Parts: sequence; structure tokens; C-alpha cells
Amino acid sequence: MIQDFWINLPVKDLGRSKEFFTALGFKFNTVHGNSASSACLLVGEKNVVLMLFDEPTFNGFIQSKIQSSTRTDEVLLSIGVQSKEEVDVLAQKAIDAGGKSNHKPHNMTGFMYGCIFSDPDGHRWNVLFKDQSVMGN
Repeated sequence: MIQDFWINLPVKDLGRSKEFFTALGFKFNTVHGNSASSACLLVGEKNVVLMLFDEPTFNGFIQSKIQSSTRTDEVLLSIGVQSKEEVDVLAQKAIDAGGKSNHKPHNMTGFMYGCIFSDPDGHRWNVLFKDQSVMGN
């Protein structure tokens, strides 16, 4: 039986990545998963684990080539927030902290408002507000 789920991402500069995600308001598990080559990022109210590994460590796990996240997209990591204003604030924090975006916050569908940005390593993040009153559920 599956017990846990977490995401692992390679990063070029672990310290820089920790600064970036701290500036966005993310928390780190200070007890487990932290070393000179890793950091345990906790996401959301359920504390989903996103492990950041320096590239040599990550490469040791996968034993294959790490694809360039600046040239291709393999995954879009989505974060849910509670309001359109939170989308706007988080998108601006990402830019201010060194992320990149040419995707202004906007209505993405009838019930979703969001923005896509890239972290310093080029991983793409989608911050979304889902308007429950429009969704119906």
C-alpha cells in the first residue's frame, strides 16, 4: 500500500533556491531532509513534501541526464491559494525573489484565476485561485 507521496526537484544552487522559496512564504522542515545537498520544502496546509536536491545528488538518484528546465517543460507544479489577490501577491513575490514570468495573472477559465512563473532553476509553477462560487462545488 502506498504510504506517502513527495516531489523531488534538482537545483543548481541549493542556498539560492531556499532563499527564493522562503521569500515566497514557503516553510522548510528543519528536522528531516535537510543537508548540505538537500532541503525539505513543505507545501500547503497538508505539508506536501517537495525535496530540493543539488544536481549532483539528484543525478545520483536518477542515473541519467537531467533535462534543462529552461528549454523544455515536463511538469507544471500548481499551488492553490484563497483569493485573486493572493495570486497577484505570490506572482509578484516570485519576480521580486528572482523568478521569471511573462504570464500576467488573469482569468484562465470561468472559475480559475492564475499566473505561471519559473523559479531560478526554470521549474514552472502555476499559482491558482479557484472560485468555488462559480465552480458550483
